Amino acid sequence: MNKAEFIDALVEHLGDRKTALKALDAMLEEIQRAVSKGEKVSFAGFGVFEKRQRAARMARNPRTGEAVRVKKTVVPAFRPGQGFKELVTGEKKLPKKATKKAAKKTTAKKTAPAKKATTRKTTAKKTVRTAAKSATKSVTKRVGATKKTAKKAAKKTARKR
Repeated sequence: MNKAEFIDALVEHLGDRKTALKALDAMLEEIQRAVSKGEKVSFAGFGVFEKRQRAARMARNPRTGEAVRVKKTVVPAFRPGQGFKELVTGEKKLPKKATKKAAKKTTAKKTAPAKKATTRKTTAKKTVRTAAKSATKSVTKRVGATKKTAKKAAKKTARKR
């Protein structure tokens, strides 16, 4: 999942894209500011973002095998919480999303014209089916043909109408 896909997932919860984008950007900015100052950002059940000191050490250049001195550094780190670990390992499962009602409301407004077109299509299909059924009955009575061939003939005549 990348940032755009994550924002799309947030839109389902928050309602609109602009709000979701602002919320995500603000959250990431605040985490970065706090960690760069040396503070720990902790979310219970999720994990901890923190700043870690790495000591100076000796390493090897993989190309030449020569020993190289590496200076001490500071790096950002994330330590997952117990609840997050349990979800990843499968010991615990997430509850189903309860925001489907909100998502339906927002998408229903956007897809209202498309819904009318689909109902017209389904109504047309239903009328073709009923016309085909009645034509099938009349063809089988008149000709005495089998139902399979009568259905084919009836569908062709119903489509022409």
